Amino acid sequence: QVQLVESGGGLVQAGGSLRLSCAASGRSFGTYAMGWLRQAPGQEREFVAAISWNGRSTNYANSVKGRFTISRDNAKNTVYLQMISLKAEDTAVYYCAGRSSSWNSDAQREYSYWGRGTQVTVSS
Repeated sequence: QVQLVESGGGLVQAGGSLRLSCAASGRSFGTYAMGWLRQAPGQEREFVAAISWNGRSTNYANSVKGRFTISRDNAKNTVYLQMISLKAEDTAVYYCAGRSSSWNSDAQREYSYWGRGTQVTVSS
């Protein structure tokens, strides 16, 4: 069992940066692939980025490639999402999610553990 708590969201101007953090509890964190997903108002939740258990494999949604970077520190039981060049369309609630598999996936159904989310608002 893994519990996830996101932090680092907030209000930022377009072109700005934010770093989201997701703190995980549970001994198995280091064996789980992790992901970030987001949900904008009135829209379905969508995949943003994912990372394998050892951090060597990552994948991103096309809309964030080159602007967002996912990383993890297994010693700290934390996964990060560094976001730069933020756009108004990045405004959403961002969720951290864990997968009971070592390998990253862009499929929401593959994720078993979810945080409550952190709000990111980008003003234009």
